[in-house]
Amino acid sequence: MCGSPSENPPLKTLTVHDFNGGVFKNNLGGDSGTWDLDPEDDSASCDAEIVEMEGPQGPGKVLRLDYDVDSETEVPAKCGFWTKLGDLDAEEYDHLEFYVKGDSQKGFSKLFRVEIKKFENTDRVGKLQGSYIVKNVTSDWQKISIPLNAMTGILNFADPAVWKDPSIGRRGLDEFVIVFEDRRVDKKTGRIYVDDIRFVRTGNPGPSAVDFPPRLKGDKTPVRLEGVEFMQFLVKRLKGFPSEKIVRKSFPAEDRAFLTEVARDTWRFFDEIVDQEHHLPLDTIQLGQNKPVDAGGWVGDYTNVTNIGIYLMCVVAGYDLGFISREDAVKRIGDTIKVVGEMDFHKPSGFLYNYYDTTQLERTSYFVSFVDSGWLAAGLYVAKGAFPDELGKACDKILNRGNFRFFYDPVDQQMFHGYYDHLDVYSDYHYGVFYAEPRAVSAIAIGRGEVPVEHWFRMVRTFPDNFTWQEQFPVNRFKKKTLGFEYEGGNYEWKDLEYVPSWGGSAFEALMPTMILAEKELAPEGLGKNDEIHVQGQIRYAKEELGYPVWGMSPSSVPEGGYSEYGAKPFGCKGYKAGVVTPHASFLSLEFAPEEAVANLRKLLELYDVYGEYGFYDAVTVETGLVAYKYLCLDQGMSLISLCNYLKEGSIRRRFHANADLVSKIDPLIREEKFFDASQRSEEDRDVVMREV
Repeated sequence: MCGSPSENPPLKTLTVHDFNGGVFKNNLGGDSGTWDLDPEDDSASCDAEIVEMEGPQGPGKVLRLDYDVDSETEVPAKCGFWTKLGDLDAEEYDHLEFYVKGDSQKGFSKLFRVEIKKFENTDRVGKLQGSYIVKNVTSDWQKISIPLNAMTGILNFADPAVWKDPSIGRRGLDEFVIVFEDRRVDKKTGRIYVDDIRFVRTGNPGPSAVDFPPRLKGDKTPVRLEGVEFMQFLVKRLKGFPSEKIVRKSFPAEDRAFLTEVARDTWRFFDEIVDQEHHLPLDTIQLGQNKPVDAGGWVGDYTNVTNIGIYLMCVVAGYDLGFISREDAVKRIGDTIKVVGEMDFHKPSGFLYNYYDTTQLERTSYFVSFVDSGWLAAGLYVAKGAFPDELGKACDKILNRGNFRFFYDPVDQQMFHGYYDHLDVYSDYHYGVFYAEPRAVSAIAIGRGEVPVEHWFRMVRTFPDNFTWQEQFPVNRFKKKTLGFEYEGGNYEWKDLEYVPSWGGSAFEALMPTMILAEKELAPEGLGKNDEIHVQGQIRYAKEELGYPVWGMSPSSVPEGGYSEYGAKPFGCKGYKAGVVTPHASFLSLEFAPEEAVANLRKLLELYDVYGEYGFYDAVTVETGLVAYKYLCLDQGMSLISLCNYLKEGSIRRRFHANADLVSKIDPLIREEKFFDASQRSEEDRDVVMREV
């Protein structure tokens, strides 16, 4: 955005750096300097100098930046300028401003990126980063005015307070950064001038990432209902609801019979917790304190896109397990697809928004999510593979509407988390870690031919040593070559286990893709082996390291209230905390450690009141035994789909892989990479090793 939101002078201004003193230390007392992504690459650099010239306000001193990102290195060059903000509290400001111009003689890029960085918490651990692309730079001075609300990455969305007041995200700002990137700039060497970096309060902050769309259909009921009465209203829209909170039953001693009975109970969630008018599954239900519909209970009147895709797969699972007829399954899926086709969607991408009200079908989010859109696509592919004659055309109509290229960042060659429609900005983060649940959606995007195959190899197997925040430094991080693409490999080690880490060490990051991708079958020395090792890591970390009687940590409900991330810490680049065990981790593990998974489920039943009419409740705090009496559509779905795959020889995966045109491009990606095979070293890396020897 160029120029201020209005021509009126700002209500308040905080100048970070005006360069008039001729020194790099800024007006806040913070140091400044230049940086280079690869200091050993002499062909890329950024040089900074404070010079006398005609500035935007007349003669004075300004910052001159000479940048060069014209490098031949495999990793695209990046460099730029930084200045420290010293934990600045910018809560009362709403825009970041500065002046910029290019040098007409030296040449310049018309676009570059700026960032604001801050620490994730008061312990100064982890970084949050907001960014903005500056466009249309000219050889004349112009003011760049960026709404801080547009820099969505500085918001910690896990903090409930941020959802009430996004200005909280402007506290504790650490650094302002200018970034020149090889794959973004339109001129790879050049010179720009910068002056008067400042924060201003205009009184017009603009929309924020935590805003909700206006509700256009009015109240749901003639009389406003709250609490238990509202739960009762929502329950009447469902096919059924639990009548008991705790169910104690004698399960079969034989494991398959035990799992089949659990699957039948778990299926009841998808049979009953579906809005009967609009055929959409509800996201969450929580049972009350003394009885199911009671104080402390909750029925969510909303769903999200992943839930819909999971529901479609679960209806197929219900058919494959013999719980419903083919005719019934086709009708249920057809009804849902018809409604999905009528829902308001994001026209430029062709995908649904992330959340909808199940009673009125209004969207309740401005966000269009890459990974959630992908799980809806996965559900449609499974339904199409199961019932091609009856549902193929209806599934294709929705599938063909969207294009995953919309989420692809050609600069980093990774997928954006998503897009904020009302802000007209992509999220500030990418799905950059390879061994995490979005790999399934990346596979779909590549299989559809909408993003290049190279994207698969630009997701990170391990981070280099200069990423000092990671849980451990990788070993065997040499260049590899697979299907003609070079990339960095490497692995972590814990005790006697070697593995490629996920982001947080959670079960669903590691194993959710195995619901649809044949990793175990296609890649016994690659993804399949890594899946198995992560299951062993979940088991051993909980039992050997923590001394827990049960295992299985993954994002889930918090029994004390809310939702949080949990994991086996050594198995993630940025490992999640421990403390809460969720049954869906055991179900995801069934195909990799069946005896241990069944024994763990039985132990959960023995130690905790963790079973209800829809099967296992969502989570339990191990040390206190407190149970989250919740059923989440996502977690119930991962459980049922995994049960179906185990009991019916991978039937959901087979349905997905029945889409031959799609998987013909996916299967080689899975099959060819061997994580721990030194023979896949690239020729360049083998030459380096030989020289060292």
